[in-house]
Amino acid sequence: MFDKDRWTEVYMALKSNKLRTFLTAFGVFWGIFMLIIMLGSGKGLENGVYYGMGDFATNSVFIWTQPTSKPYKGFKQGRRYNFTNEDTKAIIDNVPEIKLIAPRIEARGGNANNNVIRKDKTGAFSILGDVPDVNKIDPLNMVSGRFLNEIDLQKNRKVAVIGKRVNEVLFENGDAAVGDYIKINGIFFQVVGVFNSMHSQGWGEWQDQCVFIPFTTLQKTYNYGNRVGHYSITSKDNYTASYVEDKVKALLKRRHKVHPDDDRAIGSHNVEKEFIKINQLFMGISGLIWIVGIGTLMAGIIGVSNIMLFIVKKRTKEIGIQRAIGASPSMIISSVITESVVLTGLAGWVGLFIGVTLLELLSMAIEKSGGEQPMFTQPEVDFNLAMMALAIIICAGILAGIIPAKRAVAIKPIDAIRDE
Repeated sequence: MFDKDRWTEVYMALKSNKLRTFLTAFGVFWGIFMLIIMLGSGKGLENGVYYGMGDFATNSVFIWTQPTSKPYKGFKQGRRYNFTNEDTKAIIDNVPEIKLIAPRIEARGGNANNNVIRKDKTGAFSILGDVPDVNKIDPLNMVSGRFLNEIDLQKNRKVAVIGKRVNEVLFENGDAAVGDYIKINGIFFQVVGVFNSMHSQGWGEWQDQCVFIPFTTLQKTYNYGNRVGHYSITSKDNYTASYVEDKVKALLKRRHKVHPDDDRAIGSHNVEKEFIKINQLFMGISGLIWIVGIGTLMAGIIGVSNIMLFIVKKRTKEIGIQRAIGASPSMIISSVITESVVLTGLAGWVGLFIGVTLLELLSMAIEKSGGEQPMFTQPEVDFNLAMMALAIIICAGILAGIIPAKRAVAIKPIDAIRDE
């Protein structure tokens, strides 16, 4: 393997056909380069999509009421109804597969003008009554202060956690928001925390304009009684969100005398299903990238095999002399395959290096651009995938040399020496 004469022979063989060697090596280089770039770009797109989802619980489901679409037990079609605190207790008692449940209610007039006031500053924001567990289902990035806690709920405290945009509008002079007071629909609340959303685009922008207050406080302060707006629910690890969703819906239909087959009476959004679809999409993209990349790579490998056949034919006389003076078939095969592996390996390594370097530079450029919540971020290639690509190159180099090597050992020494 480390025979100096053999490596000198390989070098001279490739050097004697510079243009052909370069063009053939470029095919291999381009194949591995494009494979790395496509894999990195696919990962960048995937990172951007998951970045937009924040740390959202992927085993979650949201459930809310809608008008009934079927008459049932004396109730007409189109009946409206509300979830209640009693529903919350019934769900907890009868659906043990639930890990977290967070009831929410939004104050009426949440989109009205000037519903939140601080001194001479006003703004129109969404006012949400929530429980602490909602921050485990859809986490927020706390910039200062804290989120709601259980004591806030138990004592019906008039405290508020405000979004980044709310803070910018009401405290634009740089005043510290935490500890200060804001007036929500005519009632004073003390700010205990400021957050910014971990989501991108529409959902993140909406969250940044929200004000969270204790669920129980909103119910009593604004005369909502025991009404619940909707539920955020996560399933335990051994159960799917779909299973929990179906079980909760069936329970709520029985409690509110909704027809069992009325699929419109209870609305829901299953994040787990969406997450599975996204995963399948990126698996498909990754598979397509590998097919295209390896196809391009194989085109380069075929070129390597062709040049090795050319080299073997050109060195027919030389091979014949080597055989005549005692060179074994294994030595001839080893020599030809070594040339093939050197050509493909070197071209592949250069393509791998340049591809990874370009991805790193692109990642740095995106990071320095200062853009918030990008849809394409951190394009990268997993180290194991890079090593796999390099291994493919080496194996392909061996395969590319097998046919020319067999051609070389098939030549009879006497015929090779007579070859012109």
